[in-house]
Amino acid sequence: MNMAALILFIITYVLMITFPKYRPYFAVATAFIFVVIGLVPAGSLTGVIDFNVLMMLAGTMGTVSLFIESKMPNRMAEMILARTPNVMWVVIAMSLFAGIVSAFIDNVATVLMIAPVGLAIAKKLKISPVSMLICIAVSSNLQGAATLVGDTTSIMLGGYAGMDFLEFFFMDGKPSIFWAVEIGAILTIPVIMFLFRDQRQPVTAGGRTEVTTYFPSVLLVGTVVLLICASFIPEKPPVTNGLICIFMFLVGAVHSYIREKGPKNVKKAFGEIDYQTLALLAGLFVVIQGITNAGWIQQISQLFVRLGGDNLFLMYSVIVWGSVACSAFVDNIPYVATMLPVITDIAALTGVNPTVLYFGLLCGATLGGNMTPIGASANIAAIGILRRENYEVKNSDFLKIGIPFTLVAVLGGYVYCWLVWA
Repeated sequence: MNMAALILFIITYVLMITFPKYRPYFAVATAFIFVVIGLVPAGSLTGVIDFNVLMMLAGTMGTVSLFIESKMPNRMAEMILARTPNVMWVVIAMSLFAGIVSAFIDNVATVLMIAPVGLAIAKKLKISPVSMLICIAVSSNLQGAATLVGDTTSIMLGGYAGMDFLEFFFMDGKPSIFWAVEIGAILTIPVIMFLFRDQRQPVTAGGRTEVTTYFPSVLLVGTVVLLICASFIPEKPPVTNGLICIFMFLVGAVHSYIREKGPKNVKKAFGEIDYQTLALLAGLFVVIQGITNAGWIQQISQLFVRLGGDNLFLMYSVIVWGSVACSAFVDNIPYVATMLPVITDIAALTGVNPTVLYFGLLCGATLGGNMTPIGASANIAAIGILRRENYEVKNSDFLKIGIPFTLVAVLGGYVYCWLVWA
């Protein structure tokens, strides 16, 4: 059974890579097989599936949909454009703006919010929007790792390692992963300046978008505030963060229904929740538990220990740069889901504090997804938007931005995490 579990796991991964559109179906199917053959007892599913993570994602996605519908993102972007002198600084400002938003909102949603503004600017200036949207996508993906609610991988790490919202900023008296991501973001500014050094055309903000309601913006801020407050509650229920996100979304849905005198926006908000990603994660939780029960997580952990030996720095480096290489071609959600228990086992085998390895994994896996067009969902979303606008995105167009952006950002986080947490 142990070998059969490994073979099925590998087949599942290959199918998810080859047919990304059907990833949730493969994950759920394999999870079902693991339950049927008894590798994961059916009675343990409520403990295996992290419902806190699933509820956080669902609630945040719904609130973000209401936020987009309010037109507030466009208004915020216009405020930035009014203060930028030329195209180069527009790209820098839009990238940083996308990053800030993405620290608190899913990076795909961030791209969907901000990419239309980039398209409008490019059309106005009669330039190609390809490079601008690529910068917006990679910046969104980078900053998603900064907070507990910024990206699926961060939510997964928070749930697995028991980290609350504030611990992404400071943990055990030390500056946490947020600051590693911000150092990486700052280091990417010179990269963007160099890539767009010839884009000096002047730009103006144009018209003013009227915000239809500020209530979703208040809800997003309120969600973050409540997550911070929950961080101070000792021995809180494990689904506390998820319940907060769901509650705030439902408040927003009720407000929208009353304000619009109908369910139009509410239906749209529920429709914007990515149920396939939720199904994918639920399936992966079961699949990872299955190969853990089969003993393969321990085998992978021992391989890393042999590669790193007694040298923590070497092991840390293998995890960071190995994650960069893997995430360039493999979606980081299943990769991180697989590696979290591996790192826990490595820490148990070697007696080291797993925190530096957790942070190294998040830096490498999340930031490494910017290396290629298929390495992160935000990249895929941006390219899809460009294709719908009849713009061809060549691999070379993406790589000339993605590679230097990734290497600089990962290097900054890599050095920082080691110096602070080793």
